[in-house]
Amino acid sequence: MIDDARPTGSRAPGATGPAAAPPATAVPGSAPAAPTSPADLPPAALREAIATELLAARTRTAALTDCVEDHDLTAQHSPLMSPLVWDLAHIGNQEELWLLRNIGGREPMRPEIDPLYDAFEHPRAERPSLPLLPPAEARAYAHDVRGRVLDLLEASPLEGTPLLDAGFAFGMIAQHEQQHDETMLITHQLRRGEPALAAPPPPPAPADAAALPADVLVPAGPFTMGTDTEPWALDNERPAHRVDLPAFRLDTTPVTNGAYLRFIADGGYDDPRWWTAAGWEHRQRAELSAPLFWHREGGQWLRRRFASVEPVPENEPVLHVSWYEADAYARWAGRRLPTEAEWEKAARYDPATDRSRRYPWGDGPPGPEHANLGQRHLRPAPAGSYPAGRSPYGVRQLMGDVWEWTASDLDPYPGFRAWPYKEYSEVFFGPEYKVLRGGCFAVAPVACRGTFRNWDYPIRRQIFAGFRTAADVAVD
Repeated sequence: MIDDARPTGSRAPGATGPAAAPPATAVPGSAPAAPTSPADLPPAALREAIATELLAARTRTAALTDCVEDHDLTAQHSPLMSPLVWDLAHIGNQEELWLLRNIGGREPMRPEIDPLYDAFEHPRAERPSLPLLPPAEARAYAHDVRGRVLDLLEASPLEGTPLLDAGFAFGMIAQHEQQHDETMLITHQLRRGEPALAAPPPPPAPADAAALPADVLVPAGPFTMGTDTEPWALDNERPAHRVDLPAFRLDTTPVTNGAYLRFIADGGYDDPRWWTAAGWEHRQRAELSAPLFWHREGGQWLRRRFASVEPVPENEPVLHVSWYEADAYARWAGRRLPTEAEWEKAARYDPATDRSRRYPWGDGPPGPEHANLGQRHLRPAPAGSYPAGRSPYGVRQLMGDVWEWTASDLDPYPGFRAWPYKEYSEVFFGPEYKVLRGGCFAVAPVACRGTFRNWDYPIRRQIFAGFRTAADVAVD
């Protein structure tokens, strides 16, 4: 769930604040906070870092909403998504609820609009019928809220309560806005009409990409999954706990369009052997025959990408496939989807130091050399890109490019405690949702880390999701 299941999905906590803080005791092998972690910054530097993240998110929000006319902002481009103007005002409303009212103790600015922008109160398909703020009014409201929040930030001690410590609530709001920006980018992908967005292409594949091994071995053994030390981590990423895994093999890169085309050509969509019972039923009912936005014309596969039509690039990771499609491909290939724990071990565990890193490349924040993040590009980079971002096992592109479906249901970690409110994660636990990991090109660095967990229904295809496959290792 890119937005409505994220930190400000519905309600601010009560006036007395949360009942308890998130766990704070590290376990053996957990990653210490890096020098750039908010927890390590003095108050003045922390305020500057928070302001930078908030302003970066708002700049992106403006770019996604100023590039189209008002009728595009108020239209619902798909029943799966909100009108863009709903996202715009929801961002401001949740910022007001959490920061101005809950942290600052301020009186509500516009209490009458709270129900309109409660994500749990109104499903997306119903939102166009609500008396939403028109575009100019929504922009003015969000702008007014932001100005007051920056004043509040300047005066805040950024310590003393769980929501204030290390600026957690401010970081949560920065992540929330960036996650809605990702949601709005999905809406742009679903939107019909003239192209409204532009970005340079990613760099070409590095020289060694063609010579990379198909997969890597991740030896058996324990590692620390989750976190107790990441100050802006959300409740479902906590607590850190040891997990012991058997050896497995994992694809070096995400599955490419070219590989997926071979699955299509071999009749993969027409053979029930490769599909779960639920997946085969959905494939038939939805008449799936290729990834979303693909079509065949004159013997060539084409795709629609942000209102432009282009040939499907075979060396890019496949995009816009459901969990059912990813699982069917893996079975066809004689493999399987990795579990969430396998994905995280391959991404974070450093066998040389027996500790889990913040990111595949180490503890330092993502840079443009590490991963395709932050909407710098409007497409995945070629498979094998970003060698500087590889994990200790040599796995590439675990961060950015495409969200990666895993085999795992969304379940709580042992010792999970809902915080700061149960609607963020707890109400979604269970077999109905599948976990995605790693982020995609639309994810901002502030909302992407080695412990971050995303989830969605296994039928979802409009999200920027792909996958990689895994395999068991025979035991002698």
